[in-house]
Amino acid sequence: MAKLSSIHRNLKRITKVARAKAKRAALREQVRIGSPEEQEMAILKLQKMPRDGSAARIRHRCVQCGRPNGTLRKFRLCRIHLREAEMRGDVPGVRKASW
Repeated sequence: MAKLSSIHRNLKRITKVARAKAKRAALREQVRIGSPEEQEMAILKLQKMPRDGSAARIRHRCVQCGRPNGTLRKFRLCRIHLREAEMRGDVPGVRKASW
């Protein structure tokens, strides 16, 4: 089990990203197609926004235990819980390999 403080910090980042998504997208669009002066102003505004509003700061964690490493995005589970789930038959289309 991961530390609860790191799990909650990541959840706060997810909400901040959701709130700032539209504003950041508009500023990135100005950087892409605006005049040089508009581009410079948009870049400065993006730099002054909170860092946690960036989607790159979100960490993919296991839904059950919060483990940050060894997490498969498709199932949102870490390798340990994915193995347990596929042994129980909870994951459709996945079988334990034996050869």
